Amino acid sequence: MSSENSAGGNEMGDEGSAQVWDVVVVGAGPAGASAAYAAAVAGRRVLLLEKAELPRYKTCGGGIIGPSRDALPPGFDLPFKDRINAVTFSLNGKYTRTRRSKSMLFGLINRPEFDAQLVEHAQKAGAELRTGVAVSRVEQHGSAVPDRRTVAVVLQDGETVLARAVVGADGSASRIGAHVGVKLDQVDLGLEAEIPVPETVADDWRGRVLIDWGPIPGSYGWVFPKDDTLTVGVISARGEGAATKRYLEDFIGRLGLAGFEPSVSSGHLTRCRADDSPLSRGRVLVCGDAAGLLEPWTREGISFALRSGRLAGEWAVRISESHDAVDARRQALNYAFAIKAGLGVEMAVGKKMLNVFERKPGLLHAALTGFRPAWNAFARITRGSSSLGELVRTHPMAGRALSRFDG
Repeated sequence: MSSENSAGGNEMGDEGSAQVWDVVVVGAGPAGASAAYAAAVAGRRVLLLEKAELPRYKTCGGGIIGPSRDALPPGFDLPFKDRINAVTFSLNGKYTRTRRSKSMLFGLINRPEFDAQLVEHAQKAGAELRTGVAVSRVEQHGSAVPDRRTVAVVLQDGETVLARAVVGADGSASRIGAHVGVKLDQVDLGLEAEIPVPETVADDWRGRVLIDWGPIPGSYGWVFPKDDTLTVGVISARGEGAATKRYLEDFIGRLGLAGFEPSVSSGHLTRCRADDSPLSRGRVLVCGDAAGLLEPWTREGISFALRSGRLAGEWAVRISESHDAVDARRQALNYAFAIKAGLGVEMAVGKKMLNVFERKPGLLHAALTGFRPAWNAFARITRGSSSLGELVRTHPMAGRALSRFDG
């Protein structure tokens, strides 16, 4: 565990008594590690705080699509457990069809390994890591704050860490998000089981995933193979807890996997921001799950975490250099603009897709399994050669059809 008193990690504050970091990042998941990396690569003094000990388990399918791959630090060696070139689609267990691709669509990773590797890249870039540290709150005014250029990060043990800029990447139940005033528009419950299987079963799944459009409006299930383990999960709107649990049990039973004991069973709430939700307050930025940034239809969050984390790290550097509140505010607004211009556009299209999917899952299933342009679009998005926003922009007919079904 690194200490914030390490040599070369900080500077003396204006009072000559307290030490001040350029950027403090709270949370060492993909968003936080990306933010810490981006700020450290710029040569700033960066402290990365994480409440757990690493590596730690996260409820997550672990799919790495093209936009995630493209947002990784240079030289990052993806620890793939499988490379996917086929997708089996089903509609609540019926009308099953497999579509194949000559090239890889996306890869699958285990989150503990992936996250730890991201943190290592941030550390190699110069960021300091402290694990087992829980943040109680942040303060931008009051006795703990020596001047207007400083933010106080108050830890649960009472210690105060000072920074010129703070990035909140502390997950979907974010304390930093509460400080910023993040507003949520959509909350979903994901349930997942990691199921070790015999080699003969694992061989059946190699290179292929299953996506099942579920019985609850807006729900779907997945099977992601990772060596000798199948990650099996379902997701649907919060408030449908009993039905979601039943869907997972039925799904596992239907797949013939009920006889295998899961090594891990877990649940997780995903939270999607409202359109007018803030992304900053003063010298504090939020990114990833803490900002409610994820794709509303698939609830894919890793690419949103990596991309928003990198932007947050870059803009936190500029905020750390701001000498007054007006300039800090300008930089924070620029960060919000960068997020909305890219990820925000994808989220808006994803929201429309979810609205259509909730009402007409059969239509979507028929398109993906029977209409080649729809499958090609799916493949381009997963590979990263296109995005939901780009498809709607470059194919006006697709945009009109989406609006009509959404309307």
